[in-house]
Amino acid sequence: MPGTRALFAVAQRPTVTRELLADTARRRGMDVEVPVPGGGRTGRAAHYYGGPGFAAGVVDGLGVALLEPDADWLPRLPREWTGRRIATTDLAAARRLTRPAFLKPPTAKTFPAAVYPDGRDLAPELPPDTPVQMSEVVRWAAEYRLFVLDGTVRTGSRYATHGLLDAAPLAADPRADAVSDFAARLLAGHADTLPSAVVLDVGLLAGDEPGWAVVEANMAWFSTCYAADPERCLDVVLRAAGPRDRIRDGDRRFVVAGRGAP
Repeated sequence: MPGTRALFAVAQRPTVTRELLADTARRRGMDVEVPVPGGGRTGRAAHYYGGPGFAAGVVDGLGVALLEPDADWLPRLPREWTGRRIATTDLAAARRLTRPAFLKPPTAKTFPAAVYPDGRDLAPELPPDTPVQMSEVVRWAAEYRLFVLDGTVRTGSRYATHGLLDAAPLAADPRADAVSDFAARLLAGHADTLPSAVVLDVGLLAGDEPGWAVVEANMAWFSTCYAADPERCLDVVLRAAGPRDRIRDGDRRFVVAGRGAP
């Protein structure tokens, strides 16, 4: 009956993915609502999809714990998996760069992820100790988004070709087997370094040394589905942002501090 069904809470801003997941949740018998920031406990098992800014004001009231990959997960991966040099630094060091580099925040979207010609004018509004992930510039022939649950790819989508948006279901892509093989080998050795529910972006490098590499890992509760199966995407999202009292022991270290942390 209404009020006892599980709640799928979504952020205010409508997106295609939000609506796809919301429709899927409704078909499963879940209530879908935009929660009120600062609201009290609902008494229901709740899950969340949306941005971290909105989440900060609602997940404690919902009793939801958010899982997120470690900020230094990508730089710690061996280069055989990344295909490029990656390091974590801060804005003070990044602003001293005199060469092009791909710069992005490790987690929070505090400034745009992009190739910068140098670091001179990088995010002047932010303090110098703001974390920055820095990597050498590479070109991607194709990029893919994989929704991973318990170390297994549940669904996926191509999302870009040569840097341009080009969404298509993974199963329809001619490189699907190669993508799946690369992901399976990576997860066989590194799944325990990630949350049990996570989004993994991988790609085919272009240029003189083509090969498969990890683009990045992302929180499933704020990731676009592109052309992946919404049913299977929702399976991953529900685990990645679900009831605090159901968090698995192996996932506790991935709970975002201050946002549903036990």
